[in-house]
Amino acid sequence: MLLAIDVGNTNTKFAIHDGSAWRAQWRSSTDARRTADEYAPWLSQLMALGGLEFADVTACIISTVVPQALFNLRNLSRRYVGAEPMVIGEAGVRLGIEVRIDKPSEAGADRLVNAVGAFIEYGGPAIVIDSGTATTFDIVGDDGAFEGGIILPGINLSLQALHDAAARLPRVEIRDPGAVIGKDTVSAMQSGIYWGSIDMIEGLCRRVRAEYGKPMKTIATGGVAALFEGAFPSIDHFDQDLTSRGLLEIFKRNGGVL
Repeated sequence: MLLAIDVGNTNTKFAIHDGSAWRAQWRSSTDARRTADEYAPWLSQLMALGGLEFADVTACIISTVVPQALFNLRNLSRRYVGAEPMVIGEAGVRLGIEVRIDKPSEAGADRLVNAVGAFIEYGGPAIVIDSGTATTFDIVGDDGAFEGGIILPGINLSLQALHDAAARLPRVEIRDPGAVIGKDTVSAMQSGIYWGSIDMIEGLCRRVRAEYGKPMKTIATGGVAALFEGAFPSIDHFDQDLTSRGLLEIFKRNGGVL
């Protein structure tokens, strides 16, 4: 079985694939200080709930946008899986796609993995919207190439900045307030973040399609995306397994066998 690890700035996702299907997936808050020996008992207990154990896992692949976390996760794979992990971005790990931006080395590992996962499942051209610490729009060409994108603050980050900068504004839940015009501070903030996010994403999708000049599929993923499912006319698919699927495909492209 394969242990696929995707490290984001806020959360880290662990997923296990048995060669034919995903057996289980879990999320943990990202903490670069957590050691391999701290990860292991947490992960082994969750695996046991699904009838799995470390002895079942024979390979590991890691994508991370937090370089400081890699050392401990590499040790987790070496000590508890008994395998040297594939690491996205390291020499010898081929993505199997062309990166058509001015500075390919600057493209985040998660964005490239999402591009692979989107193309394998949906084809191209496509817009991949990942809602996490940052909200990213990534453009996948009709041949699967990564062609650039857009980066802006994530929804939770925007809410936190609003709370931190304005003494009288509270933390609020992200949800549809039921009306655009808020009748109190909380509903006004919820309207701003909910409808503002929807209109921002819809508007940027229109601009991307107009500039690209071809019909494009739109796929949304990331921890916050599910809160908006059904609210976006322009989004064709909500897919929480996109990054895991991309990691599995890259594992196979580099000779990985389960």
